[in-house]
Amino acid sequence: MATQTLTIELPEELLALLGSPEEAATKARETLVADLLREGRISQGQAARALGVTRGDILDLMVRWRVESGPETAEEMRREIDDVWRTIRRD
Repeated sequence: MATQTLTIELPEELLALLGSPEEAATKARETLVADLLREGRISQGQAARALGVTRGDILDLMVRWRVESGPETAEEMRREIDDVWRTIRRD
């Protein structure tokens, strides 16, 4: 997965609440991925790859993020199945 770097500006007070710049970057990345997952715009597999974690880790994070697990529509189920097949074919 190709990546790009985003730069954001935060007041020092907010950064202090988030910890170090590295911790803030991790929180921002996780929040963006959680939002995309919650909106159904990416699959659990895509979320795992974006964060560099396992699918099991994503399920644990989804509990923490309060993101519903599993596809809710037939289209979401098709995307999940396609994602699994792509992953299997790469191995």
